[in-house]
Amino acid sequence: MADNGAGLGGRFGKLWAAATTSALGSGLALVATPLLVAARTDDPLLVSAAAGVGWLPWLLFALPGGVLVDRVDRRRLMVAVDWVRVAALGVLAAAIAAGRAGIPLLYAVLFVVNTGEVVFRAASQAMIPAVVPRERLERANGLLAGGVTLMQQMVAGPLGGLLFVLSAALPFLVNAATYGASAVLIGLVGGVYRATSHPGPPAAPVRRSVVAEMAEGFRWLMRQRLLRTMAVLIGLLNVTLTAATAVLVLLASQRLHLGSVGYGLLFTCMAVGGVVGSVAGDRVVELVTATWTVRVGLLVEAGLHLALAASRDRYLIGFALFAFGVHGGLWGIVANSLRQRLTPPELLGRVGSTNLFVVAGGNCLGALLGGVLVDAFGLTAPYWVGFVVALLVTAATWRVFDRDTVAAAYAARPEPAGADPAGAPVAAG
Repeated sequence: MADNGAGLGGRFGKLWAAATTSALGSGLALVATPLLVAARTDDPLLVSAAAGVGWLPWLLFALPGGVLVDRVDRRRLMVAVDWVRVAALGVLAAAIAAGRAGIPLLYAVLFVVNTGEVVFRAASQAMIPAVVPRERLERANGLLAGGVTLMQQMVAGPLGGLLFVLSAALPFLVNAATYGASAVLIGLVGGVYRATSHPGPPAAPVRRSVVAEMAEGFRWLMRQRLLRTMAVLIGLLNVTLTAATAVLVLLASQRLHLGSVGYGLLFTCMAVGGVVGSVAGDRVVELVTATWTVRVGLLVEAGLHLALAASRDRYLIGFALFAFGVHGGLWGIVANSLRQRLTPPELLGRVGSTNLFVVAGGNCLGALLGGVLVDAFGLTAPYWVGFVVALLVTAATWRVFDRDTVAAAYAARPEPAGADPAGAPVAAG
């Protein structure tokens, strides 16, 4: 039920406005949360636990969340998730304003909000192919990623700090308001968005266990060589990338001699690159092909780790982070668009959630690995490890992304959930 014509249409416009508005609110809370914890305690374990609570729902609920996305109307689910998050953040903001917000309440709200984000993200990605024309998926994914990056990584940072200074409750209250606005905008998107592989009224669903449905999505993904490779690849690279960024503050101060402002500007360089890559990405992919977008991106990732490991030039590293941001924006466009093009509509939630689970797992492992490597081998160890891993991944996957394979994937239609990529029937999961 995509909009006619070459444009993205009003329904996508509402989705884009909802995504960027809620991204601003999420970014405000992301800035304000450690500030609030630090204002309540100087225990480093309690401060770092906030990040752990934020990541835990991704590991616990990404896979079952995908099952839910494939069982219900995705638009209604997103609206419901937003209103639950409005209520949770409203309670937190009221408690902070009344001086009764303890750390356990903050952790509980973080858990609820991020659980909602897991489901919301999977539903949003699964809904896009039903909202925009197939030939415009790259443009839609790029605009979404660019808007989210701009709001969450560039606007929310300074604004969140300012709002927190005015009132500790204010960032969370504004975050609640942005989720409310998102719910209203998504509610205005017309149509029904239940998972179905055929036009017309949906057939009565055959209910199976959550585990069986998760396994079906996982098996389908594992049979798709291109999508499987991209999922495993991003999981591995996220381990080393998160390990690198987890200790970047030490590299910035000890090797680059940057203060807190300079350290923040490093992430700004990456965010600016992400916006540029996302907004111009569909044209870049069309110009150089998806094959070379992926291949050059892998080399850029290796180059970033090499620069961080070997250089003391802050400007070179700033440029490397900018280039990596561009690569990240382009990678997201290619990966999301290929997954949306190849995955049957009835599996989009589960396949997308499996990818989110792999990403979250890589982030969690990387956060632990960075400190371990620095303690054992020195400050630059995570970056040398990242450089070697990126080169090995590039060499191992170079031929997977050959021009003919990727072109065939772009031209292909989604395989039915009950057939393997070669067309042979398989048993239902």
